[in-house]
Amino acid sequence: MLRTITARRFGPLWSSSKCAMSTGAAKEPLVLTEEVGSKGVITLNRPKALNAINLDMVRLIYGAMKSWETSKSLVIVKSVGEKAFCAGGDVRAITETSNVDLAKSFFSTEYGLNALIGNYRPTYIAFIDGITMGGGVGLSVHGKYRIATERTMFAMPETAIGLFPDVGGGYFLPRLEGKLGLYLGLTGFRLKGRDVFKAGVATHYVESKNLPALEQQLLATTSSTEVENVLDRFSEKRDAGVEFVLEKQRKQIDQCFGAPTVEEILKRLEQDGSEWAQSTLKLLHKMSPTSLIVTQKQLELGAKMDLKTCLRMEYRLAVHHAIDSDFKEGVRALLIDRDQKPQWKPATLAEVDPARVEKFFGPLPDGSELVFEDDAPPANKANL
Repeated sequence: MLRTITARRFGPLWSSSKCAMSTGAAKEPLVLTEEVGSKGVITLNRPKALNAINLDMVRLIYGAMKSWETSKSLVIVKSVGEKAFCAGGDVRAITETSNVDLAKSFFSTEYGLNALIGNYRPTYIAFIDGITMGGGVGLSVHGKYRIATERTMFAMPETAIGLFPDVGGGYFLPRLEGKLGLYLGLTGFRLKGRDVFKAGVATHYVESKNLPALEQQLLATTSSTEVENVLDRFSEKRDAGVEFVLEKQRKQIDQCFGAPTVEEILKRLEQDGSEWAQSTLKLLHKMSPTSLIVTQKQLELGAKMDLKTCLRMEYRLAVHHAIDSDFKEGVRALLIDRDQKPQWKPATLAEVDPARVEKFFGPLPDGSELVFEDDAPPANKANL
């Protein structure tokens, strides 16, 4: 089997990870691409930064995928190292520089990639082996197949940094069973291993030691039916193994997180009074109150949108957050100073101004909108 390997790299545009931009790391290609006949393989190659994606990497992945869109039948996305598929997007540069144009560039490019993945003609398969958070979720969950392993750790922890579950989180989270998606989006709860599969985030579960063999067999397939057969042969059944980690709390999650407002969710958790409810309340009280309310509304709206419409909404949200929100303070407290003591403004749910929340969902100051490469004509602003 002939494999043509290409290292794709441009000069780093920006990064939140100081260690990743050291002299040694800078010489390493950030993204590797391989062509195997009618198949393609994209490998994230930034293991010292847990394969967190920056603008450079997003552009490289997008470029490779577009170049293969009509010539390949299958594309596999994976990463170097055992710790992480992709631990998220680089957010420090956006908050440290307060550069709104940088935020627009990053979010528009990243969301464009998410849309491409969700509407990709070739069969898209992501090996989410290791930490898969934020931007890593966006690189995987919109594709046709997501392969979890015993090392997978999935989370959307954005409310803890004053943001919201973006990269299409408003689209895929409300489509999980019951209110599980809202629970994951508000709390940032971490799913591990088989639970990522049982929750419906992953489509298959394969032991990490079997991934090389799985990749070889996928690259040798000649039809979509054959791809499905190979994946089914390697994967466990969804009901195999131990019970889903949240199985006993499913009814409580649906009852409590089925409330119409975040305030009512907290009331129902208080009324529940169980150990699970108490720990969930403790977790929610750590999050940005504004982010909790924005996220609840985002998922409520996203449940009725297609992926592109949802990403257009999230672009507005993301840029508004870069302009004025708890985002900068959350990144400072959790990722820079690491004092774990964010000073949210406002500090309570009761103080969150509904008009400010609505503003997050409204037009940007300059009237710009997210436009996808294949939009024709440009998106109608009145549709949002």
